[in-house]
Amino acid sequence: MRLEPVANPTLLRTVGLPALALFGTVVAASLLAMIAGAQPFSVLGLIVKGAFGSKFAALETLNRATPLIFTGLAVAVAFRAQLWNIGAEAQLYVGAVVTVVLGTGALAWPAFALLPTIAVAAMLAGAVVLLVPTFLKTRFGVDEVVTTLLLNFVVLLWVSMLLEGALKDPMGLGWPKSARLIAEARLPRMVEGLRLHWGLGLALISALVVWVIQRRTTLGYEMRAVGLNKEAARFAGIPVNTVLIKTALLSGGLAALAGFSEVAGLKGSLTLDISPGFGYTGIIVAMLALLNPLGVVVAALFVAGIFVGADSMSRAAGVPTYLADIMLALALLMMVLAIMLTKFRVRRD
Repeated sequence: MRLEPVANPTLLRTVGLPALALFGTVVAASLLAMIAGAQPFSVLGLIVKGAFGSKFAALETLNRATPLIFTGLAVAVAFRAQLWNIGAEAQLYVGAVVTVVLGTGALAWPAFALLPTIAVAAMLAGAVVLLVPTFLKTRFGVDEVVTTLLLNFVVLLWVSMLLEGALKDPMGLGWPKSARLIAEARLPRMVEGLRLHWGLGLALISALVVWVIQRRTTLGYEMRAVGLNKEAARFAGIPVNTVLIKTALLSGGLAALAGFSEVAGLKGSLTLDISPGFGYTGIIVAMLALLNPLGVVVAALFVAGIFVGADSMSRAAGVPTYLADIMLALALLMMVLAIMLTKFRVRRD
């Protein structure tokens, strides 16, 4: 048995296999719900109802989807050029730190000037974090999977040190958290009285901009070419290392915007648990979207809906919320298999 490349995959193969993967995920989750002693379709219905069954639930799902769109875009951009950025979590936290440093009174500017300045500064900081592993990859051949993954832990420890020292709120009663952002540094609410903020709008704009870059610009063409075949791209005159550097700058900046939106839009201050793994979940989002920037928005809503709906489902059906984690893991594994079968067919010798 061997794998044979498919020269020109049909539309049915390209779209049908990922759709079949999602259907398989639902079937597998239903079986797990039955094992847990619940009615499978009832559990799935409770997840959907918990995520979109009311105005409050829908807005909370959109809130949860916002950082996932940013990290999903960051991963999709990097993976498209075969730059394996596993460090979106680190870039997110660095963006959050910069937001706190500039947004707690360091710059006494009006909101229309302060917010863009903080966002750009956060993006630059996140870009630098990914630039280091990318330089090590292009200059010395160091595996970026290892360096970006380990940077997650280094940055998390660094943030912990800051929250116990330089950034610790003197009015926080000893809790390891930063001071709150000034009003001019906060993203306004999209719906008055609820937590949904304009970070979502920024995320949607970012998805559209990334799509335009990938589909309508020379850089996007070069990124796709490098991702498909580095040696062929280099032979064609494309500066592979330069393209990887530009990709890293864009990817790291997008991930840092997740930290900016969480602090400036939702939390108002920085704590060590500001991200429950948004950086890692961004990998799932990007893979479910088949690395398509617009698909990332849909995939982020899907993943956010599972997380938000799982809480409601757990209370109503008595099924552990870990079912949501299993569903996402199964979705990722099945989507990877579907992508492989899109590009290859199985032949029996």
